Amino acid sequence: MFVLWDYMSNYRLIFLSIVVLIGIGLTGCKSKMQVPPPPEVSAVTIQPQQVVLTTELPGRTYAYRIAEIRPQVNGIILKRLFTEGSDVNEGQVLYEIDPAPFQAAFNNAQASLTRAQASLFSVRSRAERYKELLEDKAVSQQEFDDAESALNQTEADIQYWKAMVETAQINLNYTKVTAPISGRIGRSNVTDGALVTAYQPVALSTIQQLDPIYVDVPQSTAEMLKMNRRLENGDIQNNSQRKVRLFLEDGTEYPLDGTFQFRDVTVDPTTGSVILRMVFPNPDGVLLPGMFTRVLVEEGVQPEAILLPQQAVSRDVKGNPYVFIVNSENKIELRMLTVDREIGNQWLVSSGLAFGERVVVEGLQKVRSGSVVKVVPFNQTKKGIAQDRINGGV
Repeated sequence: MFVLWDYMSNYRLIFLSIVVLIGIGLTGCKSKMQVPPPPEVSAVTIQPQQVVLTTELPGRTYAYRIAEIRPQVNGIILKRLFTEGSDVNEGQVLYEIDPAPFQAAFNNAQASLTRAQASLFSVRSRAERYKELLEDKAVSQQEFDDAESALNQTEADIQYWKAMVETAQINLNYTKVTAPISGRIGRSNVTDGALVTAYQPVALSTIQQLDPIYVDVPQSTAEMLKMNRRLENGDIQNNSQRKVRLFLEDGTEYPLDGTFQFRDVTVDPTTGSVILRMVFPNPDGVLLPGMFTRVLVEEGVQPEAILLPQQAVSRDVKGNPYVFIVNSENKIELRMLTVDREIGNQWLVSSGLAFGERVVVEGLQKVRSGSVVKVVPFNQTKKGIAQDRINGGV
């Protein structure tokens, strides 16, 4: 029994020795462990930036000027003198109406005028002689009055037939239907030999001036009031240039900028919007009347705007935007934001940040509110170049 007890004592001693050695080893390892360094994050410092605010609106093109061609006299169309769909110039003859009856009316009026002018000399001479004879009482007062009345009637006839000649000349000229404006003419609604009447309801054809061209876009009155309020409060400044960019139906950008012309004063009761009218140059005829477009309208200039890279903004479960900022002690703080709109790859922040604050852009997965971080500047230019190379740019 004594031997057994001695054996168990030795076993306990060995076990205790092992435990002590393990404890010493662990204590030594723990003494060699170091506190991990704070995580490194990239941040941007908020600086005021001047931003041109734009609004994208749907629009439709309209011809700058439209002229519906209608005859001004009755007659038969002898000839159509233009090519459908071509460009015509102001004053160019488009249709020729049979001029024969109008030429005859002109000749008749001209002959009557000549006859009245031919009788004027004798009638005037008689009136002058009767006036002299009346002083000598060689003729009666009635005879002189008759001679003077004949003179006045002859002069009135001359004025009448001059007016008739002028009217006949106008009607004769109207037999050549000319273009009132320059532009592109559409299809013809009549052919040679058709009977037309003066000022008929159906136009012979239509001319549209396409250079420049109008683009009308609707803007809701709510957006209009919001923009006016921001202008009054000084949040944005009015841009006198008011340049407008246009995108075609296939998504391509129109190469020429337009200008804002005016805002209509009448609100459409069915849509609650007003019409904004833009003018675009159209030298190549790319824009045609009735096309649907998208336009970027400049609202104004915000001189001290806050822009954040989109990757810096996160959203909670309710969709509210927030960012992590680094305070003066290099600790992380969560800050809720109000964003206005997307501008390129950045968000325009309307409230929640102040100039000079640092916002975390990269390394968001490493931080939590209250943690200490090491801040390095965010190199947005270098990131943009890398992204361009990924997208196939130079």
